[in-house]
Amino acid sequence: MSAAVSTARSLTALATRHRELWWQFTVRAVEVRHRGSHLGFVWALLNPLLMLTLYLVVFGFIFNSRFNVLPNETAVDYALAMFAGLLLFHVTSEALAAAPSYIVANPNLVKKVVFPLEILPLANVSALWFHALISLCLLLIAALSLGRIHDFSGFLWLPVVLAPLALWTAGLALLFSALGVFFRDITQVMGVVTQVLLYASAVFYSPQTIQGIPYLWHVLKWNPLLETIDLLRRVLLWNLPIDLNALAYTWGVGLGTLWLGAYVFKRTQRAFADVI
Repeated sequence: MSAAVSTARSLTALATRHRELWWQFTVRAVEVRHRGSHLGFVWALLNPLLMLTLYLVVFGFIFNSRFNVLPNETAVDYALAMFAGLLLFHVTSEALAAAPSYIVANPNLVKKVVFPLEILPLANVSALWFHALISLCLLLIAALSLGRIHDFSGFLWLPVVLAPLALWTAGLALLFSALGVFFRDITQVMGVVTQVLLYASAVFYSPQTIQGIPYLWHVLKWNPLLETIDLLRRVLLWNLPIDLNALAYTWGVGLGTLWLGAYVFKRTQRAFADVI
């Protein structure tokens, strides 16, 4: 209990004392992603639009896929719901894939005793969420313009639904950025992990599809990304009642993962300079 309280205090102090540094490194991470391209920041808008169009054509019209949740579900309904899942998957998978290199790739900062190294994974995850929120805004615009949003109260649920996933990705970034210093093979493993996560997170199907397969559902239901994707679709696109038990679970996992990541990072941080 004392360790949890100490870790929480450390994170609070970090956010308070170094918020400007956190912001600067977040902006830098966003700029680096588009540096050297002719269109620059325009790609932050263009990429999700192209992706949405591609998935609409391929899965909605060519494969005629459906979630079978809404009555008279159309290809557009399927594409919007799938895009909602993909944008949350991408922010999670990119955080996992890049996390092991966040510290290793900055040896000059590791050797500066006064630099708060937690800023590196947190700022990079913040940049990923910046792009995810742009994609979310485009999803909202598309859904509104196509008349797919009928209950605007769903907008009020968005911060409550997405905040746990933000905590989860931040915790994973802290955890694996620390472990990546000591176990360089984690970078190679993450490619497989993200592929498994893609098919285990209800991106291309609804959870109701696999609930009839008990042995599979009993495993996948513990995936917080799957639960968050389903919650987002429910409140935003499907106008279904929110599952409060699932929401509570995602909050528990998010807070727990953030504490674990911060705790491991803090405990191993002193050895970073010696290993690197």
